[in-house]
Amino acid sequence: MASGSKKVIIAALTGNLLIAVTKFIAAAFTGSAAMMAEGIHSTVDTGNQGLLLYGMKRAKRPPDERFPFGYGKEIYFWSFMVAVLIFAVGSGISIYEGVNRLLHPHPIESPMINYIVLGLAMLFEGVAWYMAAKEFNRSKGKWGVFEAVRRGKDPVAFLVLFEDSAAMLGLAVAFAALLAGQLTGIELFDGLASICIGLILAATAIWLAIETKGLLIGEAANQHIVREIKTVLNRDRDVFRVNEVLTMHVGPEFILANISVRFKRDLSGEQVQNAIARMDREIKAECENVERVFIEAERQADSDIDASASAGH
Repeated sequence: MASGSKKVIIAALTGNLLIAVTKFIAAAFTGSAAMMAEGIHSTVDTGNQGLLLYGMKRAKRPPDERFPFGYGKEIYFWSFMVAVLIFAVGSGISIYEGVNRLLHPHPIESPMINYIVLGLAMLFEGVAWYMAAKEFNRSKGKWGVFEAVRRGKDPVAFLVLFEDSAAMLGLAVAFAALLAGQLTGIELFDGLASICIGLILAATAIWLAIETKGLLIGEAANQHIVREIKTVLNRDRDVFRVNEVLTMHVGPEFILANISVRFKRDLSGEQVQNAIARMDREIKAECENVERVFIEAERQADSDIDASASAGH
């Protein structure tokens, strides 16, 4: 998964960098606010993908004394920063450019340059979007798109797809505004398109921030993982009752499990230790991405025996 995501990010970064340069050149020649907004959009996307690559590299660092569970959450932090940058820089500047153009409209010069740049941008963005969608579909499994985003623990899997989708939509808005302005002679379409692009970026940023916030705080593993852990525990011959299973994603592929188990009354200390070691091995072997397991042991009380006997009668 990480290897596939890295390839998608590198492809998107390369494409966005080239597209940003061509958009800024077109904006300089034509004076189009919508094209300027699109250039800003592509520049922000390029920086975002650079941050994601940096975050992925930082997240791979091994545990140390300061961070005993590793640095996996770094990818969540940098994903959240990507959302902030999209909102603050991409959306803010695009809306500002649009409002400024509405207040001071002027005709677009050499619109054919914009059409050529937009056509090339759609081609490059389309390739990047296809690669991101292909990787996302591979990772989401049987879930639908929205469910996969909500349950997914690797923000990179959907973040690049969201960025590319917003980019495609922004290009369509810029193209429509350019054509409408040329056909009608109304200069306000250019400024309105820039504002629309800014609103698209704002909506994308807010959604990304919401989806990454839970992971950054400490989101639990998906319920099917918790059920698998409980299945392993309940089938053990020495377990009387599973009290609690608490999980947290320390990284996209690192789950921490803190478990409270009540063992049968007649077990010796050595038998309890052996049972804990056995369950630790089985959970890590059978439950996806569970890397660290802490089991809090309790002994079965006399009241539990009496309650169990009463239930049997």
